[in-house]
Amino acid sequence: MPESGGIPSATLVFAEDVTSDLPRAHGGAPLRGRLKAEPEDFQVEEIPPDDPEDEGEHLLLGVRKRGLDSLEVARRLARHAGVPRRAVGLAGLKDRHALTWQRFSVHLPGNEVDWTVLGDDNLCISVLGRCRRKLRRGELAGNRFTLRLRAIVGDHEAADAVLTTCRRRGIPNYFGAQRFGRGASNLIRAQALFNRRLRRLPPEQLRMVTSAARSYLFNTVLAKRVQAGDWDRALPGEVLLHAVEGRALPFSPEADELEAAVACGEWHPSGPLSGRTGHCLAPRVEAAECEVAVLARPPFPQWIEWLAGHGFDALRRALRVLPEDLDWHWEQDTLVLRFVLPPGSYATALVRELMVPGPA
Repeated sequence: MPESGGIPSATLVFAEDVTSDLPRAHGGAPLRGRLKAEPEDFQVEEIPPDDPEDEGEHLLLGVRKRGLDSLEVARRLARHAGVPRRAVGLAGLKDRHALTWQRFSVHLPGNEVDWTVLGDDNLCISVLGRCRRKLRRGELAGNRFTLRLRAIVGDHEAADAVLTTCRRRGIPNYFGAQRFGRGASNLIRAQALFNRRLRRLPPEQLRMVTSAARSYLFNTVLAKRVQAGDWDRALPGEVLLHAVEGRALPFSPEADELEAAVACGEWHPSGPLSGRTGHCLAPRVEAAECEVAVLARPPFPQWIEWLAGHGFDALRRALRVLPEDLDWHWEQDTLVLRFVLPPGSYATALVRELMVPGPA
C-alpha cells in the first residue's frame, strides 16, 4: 500500500492498481496469464434470494449484458420506461468487461413497456415478474462465476495446490480493483473530498467515492492481517461475523467452540468499514490494537473523521471468504474456474492468489 512518506500528511499518491501489491495468503502466485481477454472469459450470474413475488408496483427484469456498465443499463431502462433514474433498482454492480446476468427493478405501477426494442447483441431483457419494493444493493444470495484464464504459463501442479488450499482455507476478502475506479479515480476524488478540494458530488458518485475510501481502509487492515498470518483466525477481542446470517459476536480465547467454528468457516474474523462508532460491535484488546495501529497512519484519521461527520455508520466486513462449489479444469494453456461467492466479494480475490497478469 502507498505510504504518505515525504508528501504532505493529508495526501496519498495512488498506484494505477491499488490492489496489485496486496499480500497473498497462500504464497506467491504460480501462474502468469490473462483474464478478460474477451467478455465471455468473465461470466457472472446473480443468484436471487428467493422467487419473485409476482405482485407489486415494481417490474422485475432479468438482464443479460455484455461489455456494458450496470449503471449505464439502469439509465437506459429508466429512459426507455420514462421514469427517473431513482425509480430503477439493482442488487449489485457487475463488471463492465464481462458477460453477466442480473436483475433490475423498475417502478411501473400498471404500466406496460415493450423492452424488446432495447435488445441487441450486448443487451437482452426479459420480464421476471413483479415485486413490492425497489431492489436494493446486496439483495441477492450470491454470484456464480465462470472464469477463463488464458495464455497461462507457470506450474500447473502448484496452481492446483493453491486452489485446493483456497477451497479448504478460503481467501482474503479483498475489495477488487474495480471498486477504486480506473487509475484509482474514485480514491483520488474521495481524497479531494476529504481535503475539501472537492465540495459536492451527485449522490451516485458520492456513494462510489466514499465506498472506495472505506474499501481502501479495509484492504489496508486486511493486508496487515495477511502479512501477520492471522487473517483467517480469531484474535482476542475479535468481532466475528456469521458466514451465512452476517450477525456479529465478540470472541474471547476461552470460547473453544467459537474457535472451532472459525476454523471450519462457520464464523469469520472481521475488519472495519469505517464511520461513526457505536453502530456495530467494535473489536477490543489485540484485535483492536491491530486496527488502531493501521488506521492511525495519516491521512486515515482525517478520512474517518469526514465519514463519521457525514453520517456514515461504522460496519464490519468478513476478512475471509470461502468460495463455494469451487471447481476447475485445464484446457491446454487455459484454466477454467467455476465457483460461487457471497454478495460483495470479488472473484479477482481468488484469481490473484493464482495468477499475475501479463503476456505469456
